[in-house]
Amino acid sequence: MSSTFDFLSLPRRTAPRRAVDERLADNLPVELPLLAPEVTVQARRCMDCGVPFCQSGCPLGNPIPDFNEAVRDGRWREAYDVLSRTNNFPEFTGRICPAPCEQACVLGLIEEPVTIEQIERTIGEQAFDEGWIQPITGVPPTGKRVAVIGSGPAGLAAAAQLATVGHAVTVFERDDRPGGLLRYGVPDFKLSKEVVERRIDVMRASGIAFECGVEVGRDVTYGELRETYDAVVIATGATRAHDLPVPGRDLDGVHTAWDYLTSHARCVAGDCEAPEISAAGKRVLVIGGGDTASDCIGVAHRQGAVSIVSFQITERPPERVPRGSVWPFQSPALSTSSSHEEGGDRIWSVSAQEFIGDGRVERVRTLDATVDLSAGFHVEEIDGTDRFWNADLVVIAIGYAGPETEALTAQTGVGLDGRGRVQATEFATAEDGVFVAGDAQRGASLVVWAISEGREAARAVDVYLRGASPLPTKGAGDLPRA
Repeated sequence: MSSTFDFLSLPRRTAPRRAVDERLADNLPVELPLLAPEVTVQARRCMDCGVPFCQSGCPLGNPIPDFNEAVRDGRWREAYDVLSRTNNFPEFTGRICPAPCEQACVLGLIEEPVTIEQIERTIGEQAFDEGWIQPITGVPPTGKRVAVIGSGPAGLAAAAQLATVGHAVTVFERDDRPGGLLRYGVPDFKLSKEVVERRIDVMRASGIAFECGVEVGRDVTYGELRETYDAVVIATGATRAHDLPVPGRDLDGVHTAWDYLTSHARCVAGDCEAPEISAAGKRVLVIGGGDTASDCIGVAHRQGAVSIVSFQITERPPERVPRGSVWPFQSPALSTSSSHEEGGDRIWSVSAQEFIGDGRVERVRTLDATVDLSAGFHVEEIDGTDRFWNADLVVIAIGYAGPETEALTAQTGVGLDGRGRVQATEFATAEDGVFVAGDAQRGASLVVWAISEGREAARAVDVYLRGASPLPTKGAGDLPRA
């Protein structure tokens, strides 16, 4: 029997992980699902706050206390109905979202926060298992056609929303399979591609067309799209990587994270026998400390790296969030991912200065560094602190700058900001009928933000095409856009 004060007595339980030795032998998901009865117990930890900051912390504005209450009482269908009003893809966010909602959870001030991400994942899986997720049918067609460029989370969300109101949607994807970041940028051990395929199948059955192997700007021009479609949504993501222009950058064996992760993903999918970039038998050095760097570490482990060292330019954060540090101004705590659990050394407060080798990288020279976050991101490198690190493979994982824009700027009147992101006002670009969503506008961000912006862009398109829209909007939200 549940109690109003269950949060005082029930401990937080997260999804268990497979043993390291077992999971390093394959590319299957690291996390095992919590069983529904345990998830029901976890939902009882929700305090049902008067002001649900968790909901404010979610870029989608998910009504978290409402679906927690439904799960607590075993009303799974109602929980799905509530969640699906704001989130098209709980099976994605329930697996790979860093859960800003949990950072904002009021319970987190005194105890461990509610396991909102796990609850969301379980709701999505229950919905698929019970057959509640069905193709969109019976919607009167509007006679309007919309092209969505990119099949990552923003593009998929925009396409799904547009289809619900009767627009004919075609998604263009330059790779040979749909999914974008979800397929090629997130390793299978975090997000099984069967989960992605399952959702794509539902969307295809809803009448959404996918044109894969078609690069807009090369195989078909933006002008040709505008002649054929009533509106266009740019959802190409931010695949233009931040680089490290130091001496030796052009040596063999120095790669970006995107190239490394996509090379591995294609082989896991069966498109090749061996990846173009492999860590097998090599000393690997990963530069960067975010989720992408962590993913590269996990891939290197599975490929058989001899050793793995990761550099981060910032200092090592504390093990726990400092007392008195609260959302949304919360100081970071040390994050240990499943990839970090699997081994390797983490080096803090160092800055890569030079890649050294004769045609191929052999060593990396670093300097110790300090970062002043109060001055934006001011890095001071300390002279005389040179260190040298042996490496046969270097992966640069320091984030993504923005979308690839050569064809976009050459073939359209779309403008870019100073960081190379597509400029827009309420998702509408400077070119009539052309809209943008996700990382192409926002810069590299979270999957949950991409889904949110895809939904909002779809509504903007619908208003453009019909003057008004029944599609919901979260509005400007409670968090800054950049």
